[in-house]
Amino acid sequence: MSDIKKIATRDSYGNALVELAKTHDDFLVLDADLAAATKTGIFKKALPERFNNCGIAEQNLMGVAAGIAATGKKVFASSFAMFAAGRAFEQVRNSIGYPHLNVKICATHAGISVGEDGATHQCNEDIALMRTIPGMTVINPADDTEARMAVFKAYELDGPVYIRFGRLAVPVIFDESYDFQIGKGVELKPGNDVTIIATGLMVNEALQAHDLLLQDGINARVINMATIKPIDSEIIVKAAMETGAIVTAEEHSVIGGLGSAVCDVVCAECPVPVVKLGVYDTFGMSGPANELLDVFGLRAKNIVEKVHDVLQLKK
Repeated sequence: MSDIKKIATRDSYGNALVELAKTHDDFLVLDADLAAATKTGIFKKALPERFNNCGIAEQNLMGVAAGIAATGKKVFASSFAMFAAGRAFEQVRNSIGYPHLNVKICATHAGISVGEDGATHQCNEDIALMRTIPGMTVINPADDTEARMAVFKAYELDGPVYIRFGRLAVPVIFDESYDFQIGKGVELKPGNDVTIIATGLMVNEALQAHDLLLQDGINARVINMATIKPIDSEIIVKAAMETGAIVTAEEHSVIGGLGSAVCDVVCAECPVPVVKLGVYDTFGMSGPANELLDVFGLRAKNIVEKVHDVLQLKK
């Protein structure tokens, strides 16, 4: 693993904004006094006239973003996930979601892997919150390549978008030939015994779990689900029909996130056993990010355990 290139998706976000600005001059970038951490500071340095710091006032940040978007401009508004999705939920819902404005909410420092900042900053509820807003597209990229492409695709999409970025550097999975499409899942590994559907940093863990399971004689299909809303029902139903069992893996609460979205599809269209792996109805804690992923069971070995559990249900 030490030879694998690792990049935090928040860095990918900052770099993508600068690249996007080379060909598009109709968007602005707003931040809530966290530009160094969210990496919008990269954009600020390159194009200060198109950047605004709204201060430590996230509700105001979203209101300003909505006002600018109402004039026809596109806006990328950034803060930590806990503040962008949590503190400013009402403004996101009523001022951005309700009028269906072109505000792209790019939230960094999501999930347990925020690390030492602890439970108050480890937002494991943001996907659930954003999924409930009508017309909101929710994206959780797995690596640098997918994160950068998500920024470009979000710009092109009409309407509000929530993109979730992480603090922790994660392995680069995809090369530049990867064709990221909003609303589409991607099969990364074929398999007929069980399906693992993962999102965000858990995609890399799912790929490792696939290799571990092969040693047990289990051939697991691995699907990367970067878009949580709209969810790719077609690839989920196909997997359910062909493998008969599903494990979902996410660095988010098991309530309302990827697992819930997958269960909605499976229950309605092709009932099979589904076991969720994620954060189990608990708050986080302070500690080094990689150690916390171990403590909260967000590793390949934990996916393997869930696969064995769901295979028992399949029988």
